[in-house]
Amino acid sequence: MDEKISQKEIEQYSHAYSTLLTESFFAKKEKITGPEILSFTDVRQVNLFIVRELQYNWKQETFKLKSPYFDYQAEEVKAAMLSLQNILSNHISIGKNDFQMLLKSAVARTLNLVLAPYDYFSDTLDRHGNGYLTTAILKDEVKYLKINHAPLEKLVKKLEERNAELVTGKEAFALLDQILEEVNFTPEDIEPYLGQFSQKLPVSVSKFFSEKPKAPSAEIRPAVKSEQTKIFVETAKSEKEPTTLGENLAKQKVGRLKDSLTINQKFMFTKILFKGDFEIFTDAIDYLDSLDTLSRALAYLGDTYPHWDRESEEYEEFVEVLTKRFS
Repeated sequence: MDEKISQKEIEQYSHAYSTLLTESFFAKKEKITGPEILSFTDVRQVNLFIVRELQYNWKQETFKLKSPYFDYQAEEVKAAMLSLQNILSNHISIGKNDFQMLLKSAVARTLNLVLAPYDYFSDTLDRHGNGYLTTAILKDEVKYLKINHAPLEKLVKKLEERNAELVTGKEAFALLDQILEEVNFTPEDIEPYLGQFSQKLPVSVSKFFSEKPKAPSAEIRPAVKSEQTKIFVETAKSEKEPTTLGENLAKQKVGRLKDSLTINQKFMFTKILFKGDFEIFTDAIDYLDSLDTLSRALAYLGDTYPHWDRESEEYEEFVEVLTKRFS
């Protein structure tokens, strides 16, 4: 199956799921309370995302409290505000329409976290804008994660070890990239979570992904359909090996593919081309970096991954990066 997720399908399922559950619950009650939210669905992550959104909204409201007459930043006032937040958390009362919006958003976020954790990580680091991310905000985000949470937890730990209160998005991505390689992160199995959703509204993984073309047999090579594929075939046949010491040294001086990929490219290539397995992706990149010519690299891809869609944007970008590596 193609690894591209249909956000339209996620949106539709989230709407149907939230409508079904809210209609059932609010047929008997006018409001929902905090304790009821924590056990509202069979998917704990959904419940926690709702609580996270309530906390976030509380903080946004308190940020608006400014006055020429009162000091809201005084320690005593801040302590009182925190106490008020704790009191209010025990007096949550939300009506049907408002709760359905919260639930729908939480379901969509959970599905994205389950189905596309790499994209979720990237979105989390980008979500707060302005090119900077505070460790405190990221720590708040991670506190409510129970699925595929290890990489972001380790990122928070590294930032705290460095006493970094504020980091750029680029620095955060670089650290996360390092963490993913250290732990050989593999996303959690999708099916158990979809099974929990299905207890209320049946769903299968195929609903969120488009069908992948059938892999050709070992004897059949993909047809030449694009300019990148022509490069693949023709270069493998015609590229000459380095014939002098100078040419060999020139090849060796080229930067590693592993170092030239951005974190977003690593996420994308892992998800689309390597079926979400970061360890397989890393091994492939290391092997490609060990080769000395483009022809050998392309031949390796053709032999090892004959099922790749040679017309996909991800494949063409991967070959483009690979070509630059050996140019």
